[in-house]
Amino acid sequence: MGTSTLTTTNERLLVLVGSYAEADGSGIYSYEFDEQDGTLKLLDQVSGYKNPTFLRLNAEQRRLYALAEITTAEGSKASDAALLTIDPVTGTLSEASRSLAATGPTCHIQLSPDEKFLTLTSYHNGTVSLVRVGEDGGIGAILDEQQHVGRGADPERQDKPHPHSSFYSPDGRYLFVSDLGLDRIIAYKIENDKLVRHGETALHPGAGPRHLTFHPNGRFAYVINEVDSSVTAFGYDAEAGALHAFQTLSTLPEGFEGENTTAEIAISADGRFLYGSNRGHDSIVVYAVDGESGKLSVVEHASVEGKHPRHFSIVPGGRFLIAANRDTNNLAVFKIDQETGKLSYTGHSAAVSKPVCVWSARF
Repeated sequence: MGTSTLTTTNERLLVLVGSYAEADGSGIYSYEFDEQDGTLKLLDQVSGYKNPTFLRLNAEQRRLYALAEITTAEGSKASDAALLTIDPVTGTLSEASRSLAATGPTCHIQLSPDEKFLTLTSYHNGTVSLVRVGEDGGIGAILDEQQHVGRGADPERQDKPHPHSSFYSPDGRYLFVSDLGLDRIIAYKIENDKLVRHGETALHPGAGPRHLTFHPNGRFAYVINEVDSSVTAFGYDAEAGALHAFQTLSTLPEGFEGENTTAEIAISADGRFLYGSNRGHDSIVVYAVDGESGKLSVVEHASVEGKHPRHFSIVPGGRFLIAANRDTNNLAVFKIDQETGKLSYTGHSAAVSKPVCVWSARF
């Protein structure tokens, strides 16, 4: 962490956004969020990164990790990882480190809880890479890359492996990689700087698992399934590092017959409500979570006030949610009812080109 002293520590709330962009255009954005009225003020935008579609924020260290698509000398697509430092006073972003991080184009980046490793998933190449992180947060060498094999039930979406994300267990012992193409969640452990396969969890055929979140109590996990627009709830055996499915619910309202895929999933800090995004129906589904059983019940489907909500962020404090609507080029801000979990549009929206990922944190 830097040595500067801040008068605004833990008071200013910043929002960081990644997008589809060419390298010579703005791709990563920094905003200030006003918690009184729900407005967003642009502070900085940086270029030099092609399709920095996913970010990982380490607010405590004021570090932002980003993907950047590159083309190798042989003409194939690969990915760099970049470290950008965040000035919490001005909101400006500055590149501190950048290096090759995956041999294919990537869609997700994750930082280990001990801050020693990054993992990047390549939807198109079917791989997961493990990258060293230096003590200063800098991007180190690729340590390992695991190739998934197989296919799923859907001939178009699941003709080959498509790992879409990696998430750590609450204790940091296991890494869960949701593979949309295989209908599997592959569990890894990191041993001797290698990704060692620990086990796998099968989902129902044609599910297409994409992103995962753990309940704050550590007993449950929830996966949003992109291909068939559903959420699956799991009991989590922390000692064994194993997931056991006990419920699957649609993310869509009854009677909806249009095309739809899902994207992001997140749970409230108190564990009472779960949220998932629908692209096509263009909504956030809200579920109530039973604290004892972990079971879900639908609360509502709220319009995202745009199209193709690729990602969303629950703002620290739990009073607001910001949705990144890729196809309408906007960030839409919603209030969260603390008692019901329901969303209400604030009327505030910020224009940004093709937003894909949004994170928020106090600095």
